[in-house]
Amino acid sequence: METLVSHLQGLVESLVPVVVLLGILIFVHELGHFLVAKYFKVRVEVFSLGFGPKLLKFKRGDTVYALSAIPLGGYVKMFGDDPTAEVAADQKGYSFTNKPVGNRIGIVLAGPLMNLFFAAIVFIAVAGVGEQALAPKLGDVERNSPAYAAGFRNGDSIVSVNGVQPKTWDDFQHAIEASADQSMSFVVDRTDMPGQPAHNTTINATPKLAVNKNVLSWDRHVGEIEGLTYSSRSAVIGVRDQNSIAGRAGLHTGDIVQSINGIKISRWSEFLFVLNTLKPEAGGTAVAIKFEVERGLMDVSPEKDIKEKPLDVVSATLNLSDIGTSSGDFAEQILAKSGMEFPELFLATVAKDSPASKAGLLKGDRLIEVGGQKVKNFEQVAGIIREFGHDRSDATKKDATLPMLVEREGKNVSISVAPNMTSRMNAQMREEKHFEIGIRPLVLDAQPATLNLVYSNPIEMASRGLAQTWRWTSLTVLSFVRLFQAEVSPKNIGGLFSIGQMAKRSWLAGLAPFLNMMGIISINLFILNLLPVPVLDGGHLVFYTIEALRGAPLSMRKMELAQQVGLVLLLGLMGFALFNDFTRIFGS
Repeated sequence: METLVSHLQGLVESLVPVVVLLGILIFVHELGHFLVAKYFKVRVEVFSLGFGPKLLKFKRGDTVYALSAIPLGGYVKMFGDDPTAEVAADQKGYSFTNKPVGNRIGIVLAGPLMNLFFAAIVFIAVAGVGEQALAPKLGDVERNSPAYAAGFRNGDSIVSVNGVQPKTWDDFQHAIEASADQSMSFVVDRTDMPGQPAHNTTINATPKLAVNKNVLSWDRHVGEIEGLTYSSRSAVIGVRDQNSIAGRAGLHTGDIVQSINGIKISRWSEFLFVLNTLKPEAGGTAVAIKFEVERGLMDVSPEKDIKEKPLDVVSATLNLSDIGTSSGDFAEQILAKSGMEFPELFLATVAKDSPASKAGLLKGDRLIEVGGQKVKNFEQVAGIIREFGHDRSDATKKDATLPMLVEREGKNVSISVAPNMTSRMNAQMREEKHFEIGIRPLVLDAQPATLNLVYSNPIEMASRGLAQTWRWTSLTVLSFVRLFQAEVSPKNIGGLFSIGQMAKRSWLAGLAPFLNMMGIISINLFILNLLPVPVLDGGHLVFYTIEALRGAPLSMRKMELAQQVGLVLLLGLMGFALFNDFTRIFGS
């Protein structure tokens, strides 16, 4: 019940942003129809923002301007738009139906084109206001990846690619994608120690031609240097035993390390790097390490964003002896000696009413064995759970359970879990079925490097705005193509509630994100309204185009039948989108 109430509260909070967003976009759309109708001297009887009872209205000239009760739509009522109605001979010059077919095409086309034009204006405005973009800075580069072998390292900032400076991560990525099997020269800024000055390093690498993982791309194959990513893990620690050196010093599982001996860090890779630079005290084998950590991560509710809860900052000092006397990685010795570890085997959340919750798993449990196998990382855990039941017959799957061994408050606890088969969207936007139990590891992504992308030159602003308009128009068209090709699951189609959630998030994020979302939705309305579905503008354009080609309109019976089919299709699509919304929001 609480979850339902929280969902409903969230939907209500989304109402203002979505009404503002859709209200403006619908006004713009109907304004296009209105202006071109007036240009062709068609009498506009009503211009209404919203449907239903009119809350406010006034008349100027021949037109009643109204604000109606239901703010999720709008319409322009033109004189003579009903082809079955009789129009007096002296009024035919003002009738929509009696206008030449070219005029009618122009009036109908004006609505969608106004949305496209408005999107371009919005994106130009965003370019001037400034928007957050990913900086061309690497996150965690895996040691066994081609990127690492080529010479890229954690935290490298990309200065130039073949002599050209990339402004954003997208610029960097696009340069690589366009250069398959071509030698490339990269200049990167690299620091030998967090907080220290950076120095330039040149890297030569050749992207390999690979299958494009981005389903919303026209290119099926692109250049790729595997292992390059902007994402990285935060310096969150796990402490298995509070009687360990780390535990006695006051450190806890879920602490986010902010600094080590005064050196500021934010990522796990930096955490290990700094530990490796520490040295025992002169003439001995002991080392003192002072940590500054944020605390409270494990107290955050699963329904809340971590940023919504302030975390406490505390300090702890480890005094370690006999460090550096054995062979091996110095950081690994410090972790082993102190009792700290990367926390991915600790459970950050156990979903309510999930198989894990019903079996008795708790937040903070540390996984030791899953399915009889000792586990070393959460990827291994997820793989074992996903593959559960694949080697069983249907008759034995129903009552089958997965044995698990966890550590809880210093004691081992055996638990048997019955995984559920679940459908999820993968990174390629396809529906994928696999087993889940409802757990999440204690892994927190670090905030990627961002920059404020601002264009002050009017020509650059216009260029950026038009480029963004083309980009999102292309992506929207491609998303429809991939849907028809069955390469993207139709469950990605969202309705009013999805728009409300996106509007709310962008509204809270600031002016630029909200305007950016408005531009994207405006382009979606442009494309959607041009679909050749009767009832939509695109359907009317089909009728008028046929009329223009054959020299006579279709019969009234054929148009009425097409309109009925179109209405059924449109209502079906709206119902399916709302079903997806409810399944995603209330079924999560």
